[in-house]
Amino acid sequence: MNRRLFLSLVAGLAVPLQAHAVPRPPRLRRLRLVNLHTSETFEGTYRDDNGPIERVMDELCVFFRDHHSGEKTKMDVGVIDFLSDVMAAMGETRATVLSAYRNPETNAMLARTTFGVAENSQHLYGRALDIHLGCKLSDAVTAARAMMRGGVGSYPHSGFIHLDVGPVRNWTLEESGLASLLRGPRGRNGKGGPPLGSGHPPLIRAEHHSRLYEVARSEFLVHSR
Repeated sequence: MNRRLFLSLVAGLAVPLQAHAVPRPPRLRRLRLVNLHTSETFEGTYRDDNGPIERVMDELCVFFRDHHSGEKTKMDVGVIDFLSDVMAAMGETRATVLSAYRNPETNAMLARTTFGVAENSQHLYGRALDIHLGCKLSDAVTAARAMMRGGVGSYPHSGFIHLDVGPVRNWTLEESGLASLLRGPRGRNGKGGPPLGSGHPPLIRAEHHSRLYEVARSEFLVHSR
């Protein structure tokens, strides 16, 4: 073989092959949600590799609006990511939203009618969600708390979980504690009356669950300062 040709072939082999980057598929985040109070639904991708999708985030801000006043705010994408990660950890594809943004007027109204409403609730800033998942609540709470992303409240009697992106803290409202909170006005003997839903006339199931949620939400707000 010609020496010059041989050396040129060796030199060609010594040149490293040029690396070709394989495109990485975007990490899409999808949600399927239903709003308990408005019966509205949301289904779609709200984030990709470039970050939150502005058009979809605007849609979510409407979905998460204060259902009392209709007012909306810019939701913190962090709490939406928190929800998405909890759902993914549990293999859940759908969640029911019980509470999201609440404006100051709604908060003040609740303060007049419901005990323990925090003046600085994370709900006021679009940084909190109260959610019902189809999975076992205790497992979802454990998964959420392990993420150390913010506040995680467990309400086993009412079947929902609170998520926020405030300071990391945890609380649980047990069924026994809720039962005591649901007792009626104190009688002459100083003891509480029967729990809501007992006695006559009986509460219909929907009303009973509504009262359970209102009390549970109030108790949560005490912890959300």
